[in-house]
Amino acid sequence: MPVKYLVVFLAWAMPVVARLSNTGAFGPTNGEISDRYPTLIVAAGYAFAIWGPIFVLDAIFGTRQLFERHATAALRRIRGLTAAGFALTSAWMIVFSQQWFWLALFVIWASLACLLAAAWQASHTAGHARGPWWQWVPLSLHAGWVSLAVFLNLAQVIVAFRLLPVADMLAWTLVLFALAAALVLTMIVRMRGNPWYALAALWGLLGVCVKQRSAGLAGADAAASVALLLAVAVLLVSLVSTLRQRRAATSPTAR
Repeated sequence: MPVKYLVVFLAWAMPVVARLSNTGAFGPTNGEISDRYPTLIVAAGYAFAIWGPIFVLDAIFGTRQLFERHATAALRRIRGLTAAGFALTSAWMIVFSQQWFWLALFVIWASLACLLAAAWQASHTAGHARGPWWQWVPLSLHAGWVSLAVFLNLAQVIVAFRLLPVADMLAWTLVLFALAAALVLTMIVRMRGNPWYALAALWGLLGVCVKQRSAGLAGADAAASVALLLAVAVLLVSLVSTLRQRRAATSPTAR
């Protein structure tokens, strides 16, 4: 089967698998599992509604690329990466519901690698110009959200297996926040301020802030404050990177 057909099939399969997962078809829902293993880095429930726009935009990408008669080299590379990223996203929903936490952790990090690589190819970087909106917007939003989700998944594995203290989780949660900040801010800069990638990260961090303000766990208030500070950093870095890109594009030397 040509990859372009696989991409559109997997893009439309994700919301179907998500719907089945939310009805408990594969086991406990993500929300139920999160409640069993509370962490200081989980977002409020409403924040996960971002999956709706992600799935819609991914479906637009999958359908649009199917009818692209003269695919560029970049699109051909993106197709393979997105096919893998979409497949792994669906697989994660099933594996996580089965509570195969180590496998789920591997799957979500693998999906992030594929989606970040695809978003990189579609976004504006030092090496290439930004692709059409139906490529870079869906892939950037998806990659931005998963960039935070991987650290939530890691925190849940730590709590589930009690790999680190669970009575007071603040110390190691701060390490996860630092790693998340390093990943997200670096990608924003390298993708020249990519607003859709930044938007997904900003949405997630604000969701963490809201959740932790009322979580009642030891260190929750501090975690909420850190999440808010990181959200501000994401916004500022994205704006500064975008302004620099625009100035460079309009400078006399760029002409």
